[in-house]
Amino acid sequence: MNRKNALVRFVLTPFACLYGFAVWFRNQLFEAKVLPSRRYDVPVICVGNLAVGGTGKTPFTEYLIALLKKQYRVAVLSRGYKRRTKGFVWVEADSTPAEAGDEACQVKQKHPDIRVAVDGNRRRGMCRLLSLPLDDRPEVVLLDDAMQHRYVNPSLTIMLTAYENMYFDDAMLPVGNLREPTGGARRADIIIVTKCPDDVRPDEILYGMKKPDEIHLLKKDRRRKPPQRVFLTKIHYHPLVALFPSFALKPCALDEIGEDEELLLLTGIANPQILIDTLKSYHAFVRVYQYPDHHCFTRADIHDIHDGFQKMTPHGRRIITTEKDAMRLKSLAFLPDEWKPVLYYLPMSVQFIFNRHDDFDTSIMAHVVSTININKKHDTN
Repeated sequence: MNRKNALVRFVLTPFACLYGFAVWFRNQLFEAKVLPSRRYDVPVICVGNLAVGGTGKTPFTEYLIALLKKQYRVAVLSRGYKRRTKGFVWVEADSTPAEAGDEACQVKQKHPDIRVAVDGNRRRGMCRLLSLPLDDRPEVVLLDDAMQHRYVNPSLTIMLTAYENMYFDDAMLPVGNLREPTGGARRADIIIVTKCPDDVRPDEILYGMKKPDEIHLLKKDRRRKPPQRVFLTKIHYHPLVALFPSFALKPCALDEIGEDEELLLLTGIANPQILIDTLKSYHAFVRVYQYPDHHCFTRADIHDIHDGFQKMTPHGRRIITTEKDAMRLKSLAFLPDEWKPVLYYLPMSVQFIFNRHDDFDTSIMAHVVSTININKKHDTN
């Protein structure tokens, strides 16, 4: 750490302590049942984290959707970050990020057969979902980014932490990226370490390993309650997809892009370094335009990017963006027509390391079945 960064941390540390105490005190009110936290009569799986963005919650939520919707009616409830609407909103296939947020739009477009809704008030959102007619009522609800929304008490909490910035090595805002103290990890039933490199070793993260399917604790955080389980995952990139199919060539994989092509990477996500490194591993020349998470692209932004685009070789250039950014770019009325034939997004998915996807899938399905059976017994009694 250089002297300037050390000084900034020193100045901001009192604010981080105050913020951390306020969040800790709020959590204590929930633990003491001074503030109410409601449990519902359906399995409610919360996917969240302690940090602000960048852990891969949306791809992981999509993994759960694909797993669960084969047998159950699934609904996703999220906040709809940076949308311009208020209150409860049903997300449709043609909804825009301004109406529902980019992540909710992405989920609905990839899974049009499930219910997706946004509401900053999760209790109100749950009431709306569960007030649907019985044949349409969700049998499982996924709460996206709701670990700090404690008025809803989930039946299962899955906490994500990114490999490059594990929660126990982080600090409270504004010094670090944590929005609550690390003790909040004790509320998680399952911890997922995301964005692991291909050569990750279990002993880097876990200790006391005896069997691959045994419960483990993370290094440096041995205070957590058992029986939490830890799974390691990495990003798997799929072939490029044209954002405007009627204008573009057929999709292709990264390794199929010609060496003579120039790439322009456009991102508005929290931690794009893995994506940047991946593209540069295939191509020496990558022009990067990086913006903050959930960035709303302005005319000035597009004009600046277009200047860089025009400097690239006309017959060997391609713009690549993320799925989340694609949701926002597609709805822009001022997107240059010259971009449409060469604008692609790079889909990604979650891949479990050490072949533990079956173990994870089984635990999730077992939880859903047991929760449904418990609720049926309560209804009978």
